[in-house]
Amino acid sequence: MNKQESKYQNTASLMDEAFLLLLEKKDYDRITVKEICEKAGVNRTTFYLHYESVNDLLEETISMINKRFTDSLSTVDWGDLRKEVLTSEKYLKPYLTLIKENKRAYRVVRQKGNLFNTKDAFDGLYRTLFSPALSHFGVSERDKKYVLAFYTQGTVAIIEEWIDGNCKDDVDIIIGLIMKHTLAYENS
Repeated sequence: MNKQESKYQNTASLMDEAFLLLLEKKDYDRITVKEICEKAGVNRTTFYLHYESVNDLLEETISMINKRFTDSLSTVDWGDLRKEVLTSEKYLKPYLTLIKENKRAYRVVRQKGNLFNTKDAFDGLYRTLFSPALSHFGVSERDKKYVLAFYTQGTVAIIEEWIDGNCKDDVDIIIGLIMKHTLAYENS
């Protein structure tokens, strides 16, 4: 990465972090470009060199948060995984902790999902995490979408309910709930 690219990335990171800090204090619809720029220490021109709107910044911020999660799992030894890989504490804890730390950003994406290309983000997670895990356990290409839908729909419903409740319950409670109901199905 050359010096110009590095500076561009650093400025984008400053705006991502400033935006997350503002989201902790204000509703998304009330955050202005001016506030983001003041918090990040950049001017409005710089903001508009990077983004067309606050929606674009939110989309990038969510991508950055999701990349942090995927990066944290990049060293996983897939040969070591248990059958309940998609719902095991080893993987749920970092993910749910990330959501709790960024709950307002995730709530906005959930509420305004139509503004963001969330399908692309999920497709990226599918390619890098879910599909290899399902392959490891011998799930055929034909069946992968169904098996993944079964596990993720229930898990997502629990997580969405938790976000709606402002993530008040401890992460370990949510992990236990997801694992309990996943294991109950697997043992039936």
